[in-house]
Amino acid sequence: MLRKLRQFRWPLAIAYLILVGLIPAAATPVVLAVAGLGVIAAVIPGPAWIAGFVIAGLRHQPSPRPTA
Repeated sequence: MLRKLRQFRWPLAIAYLILVGLIPAAATPVVLAVAGLGVIAAVIPGPAWIAGFVIAGLRHQPSPRPTA
């Protein structure tokens, strides 16, 4: 039993080091993109966002069907 555990020790250690080394590097661009979106959202005032959503909603309403 102990011999089998020793057999998997190095591959598990290597997999752990790869995982620990790659996840922070892969997550960094995502974190920076979300932070940038947060900065952009914070710069534009709330009423401007609300007005933009209302205008977009009104412009994309389905047109009434013509009566025959």
